[in-house]
Amino acid sequence: MGHWRLERRDRIAMATFSAPPRNFMTFADMTELEGLVEEVAQDDAITVLVLASDVAGWFVAHGDLEDLLKLGRGEAFDGDALSWPRTLARFGSMPQIVVAAINGQAGGGGLEMTLACTLRVVGPRARLTFVEVAIGLIPGGGGTQRLPRLIGPGRAAELILSGRAIGAEEAVRLGIAERFVPDEPFRDGVLRWLEPIAARPAASLIAAKRAILDGLALPLDEGLAVEASLVAPLLAAPIALELQEEAIARYRETPPDEVVAL
Repeated sequence: MGHWRLERRDRIAMATFSAPPRNFMTFADMTELEGLVEEVAQDDAITVLVLASDVAGWFVAHGDLEDLLKLGRGEAFDGDALSWPRTLARFGSMPQIVVAAINGQAGGGGLEMTLACTLRVVGPRARLTFVEVAIGLIPGGGGTQRLPRLIGPGRAAELILSGRAIGAEEAVRLGIAERFVPDEPFRDGVLRWLEPIAARPAASLIAAKRAILDGLALPLDEGLAVEASLVAPLLAAPIALELQEEAIARYRETPPDEVVAL
């Protein structure tokens, strides 16, 4: 029996992890998630994928240490260890916006999983920490590369080397998380925040994600060229033409001193 559950709510899919008591992520669990992610990636009706937890106080504690011991000793284990980098890379290449909904501990590989997402949302019980250096390792799921790109090398080094835990407020202040959502319940609040994003035209969501992620890996002039290549097909798209006409009508009908919601 797997530890992931996939649900759909309109254009949002939610993959929920439940492996009590601490939500350690085994290689088998990540292999299962890889299959769910690919299922969502092939579904044109879904624009947003949310990763969440069903275990109070935990997102993903970290990768399962027993699996890591077996890997280090050359012993057999369930699942595919390479599913970890493949799945996190797929978060970036899939069409959908991928969102980590964190309201508990996200440690080690669990935190690295969130860094591969497009957006991170934290709740009042969020606790983010890198545990690897303390157990003789370094983050090996992209943490040493993705975190410096988010918050700068110095701040990233301090968090990775010290292993200290940060809460929701500091995570938002540092730029690791983009949004704080109260525990009301938490996942419902996350879904309400995401619904307007999920309702945007799929083509523009996909293009915006590609422009941001692909452009980050390029010099500015090349990134601008990527952006131009992505916006050009959208200009003549029927949905874009229709929405722009509607926006023009709203601007005409609204007094200049009032804000027009688009």
